[in-house]
Amino acid sequence: MPSTAHNPAGSEPPAPGFAHATVATGSRIVHLSGQVGVDASGQVVPGGLAAQTTQALINLGRALEAAGGKASDLVSVRFYVVDWDPSKFEALGAAGAAAREHYEFPETAVTLVGVAALFTPEHLIEIEGVAVLD
Repeated sequence: MPSTAHNPAGSEPPAPGFAHATVATGSRIVHLSGQVGVDASGQVVPGGLAAQTTQALINLGRALEAAGGKASDLVSVRFYVVDWDPSKFEALGAAGAAAREHYEFPETAVTLVGVAALFTPEHLIEIEGVAVLD
């Protein structure tokens, strides 16, 4: 179920891939647990924040497919980034573009939260989401 993005007049335009608000209709809500940058064998992917973000987004897409959805069903996404500072935004943007080669992620409501640490020190990002399905 695609959602509709809304960006109000008079507000700063959101970054590519983001929206100030989304509206979705459907009958099933899927809550996706936080996904990290690990491959199918459970190993943290090398390459730092960008590589882990790409893998975490791919893992988010896979989890959504396992629940019967597709990337376009996402209505909100939350990024938890270790030791966040604005200089890391470029890595996130590159990772989003790379992940879009695997999944057609929609413009959606997005929250980015800087955190001191995640559940293991190797993880630099965790991404969770909500999707609405028919």
